[in-house]
Amino acid sequence: MIRVVVADDQALVRAGVRMMLEASGRAAPGGTGEIEVVGEAADGAEAVRLAELHRPDVLVMDLRMPRVDGVEATRRILAGWPAARIVVLTTFSDDADVYAALRAGALGFLLKDDSPERMVEAVRQAAAGEPLLAPSVLRRVVGRALAAEVMAMPASLTEREVQVLTLVGVGLPNAEIGARLHIGVTTVKTHVAAVMDKLGLRNRTQAAVVAHRLGLVDAAFRARSAAGGGRWGGATPEREAGELGRGEGEMGR
Repeated sequence: MIRVVVADDQALVRAGVRMMLEASGRAAPGGTGEIEVVGEAADGAEAVRLAELHRPDVLVMDLRMPRVDGVEATRRILAGWPAARIVVLTTFSDDADVYAALRAGALGFLLKDDSPERMVEAVRQAAAGEPLLAPSVLRRVVGRALAAEVMAMPASLTEREVQVLTLVGVGLPNAEIGARLHIGVTTVKTHVAAVMDKLGLRNRTQAAVVAHRLGLVDAAFRARSAAGGGRWGGATPEREAGELGRGEGEMGR
C-alpha cells in the first residue's frame, strides 16, 4: 500500500485527488485499492506536520497555499526527512515557483488537469523512486534555469557519467539509458548515483535540469545536426539522445 498526504488549500481539489488515488485498483474483482490517503492539509504548515506524523511514501503538494507555501513546505519537509518524495501540483501559472520547488527538492510535477490515470501512475512512480518529468513542465523549468544559472562542466564527472547525465536530461529511464549505451541497468544506477553524489543533487529531476544547464542536451542535438547536414523534420533532444547512445555505446564503461 502506498501512503499519501495531499496538500492543497482548496477542499474540492483535495477531495478530487483523494478520490482518484484511492480508486486505483478497486476495479479488479475483490480489489481494495493500492493507494491510501493518510492525511489532507489545507496549507504548507499542516503538510509539514502531517509529513512528520505519518511519514507517507509520497506527498502531493500544491505550490500556492496560505501561511506556508508549497516551496517552503518542501524545504522544511526535506530538511527533516531527506527521503521524502514530493510531487508538486501546478497549473503552469508561475514558472518561478515551479523552479523554486525543484531546487528545494521536489521529485516531479503534475498538472491539476491531468487524467486520473496519469495522477495514479505518477504517485506509483514517485513511491518507487522513478523519474517523474512532465516534458512540458520541464521545458519551462529549464528555460528559467538556463536564464538564471548557467553552469560550467564539473571536472569531477567522468566521460561515462556525462553520457548518462545527458540521457537523464531528456527524461529517459534507466532501462532505456542502458540500452542506448549498451550497459546494464545496475551500471546505469551506479553512474546516476555517482553523478548525484558529486553534484549534490537530491533526485533525477534536479539532475535533468543540471544536464540542460550544462548544455549537454543541446550539444548532443547540435552535434548530430551538424553531422547530418542540419535539422531534419521531427528532430528532438529525445531522438538525439538515442543517436548519442548508439554512436557512443562501444566506449569504455
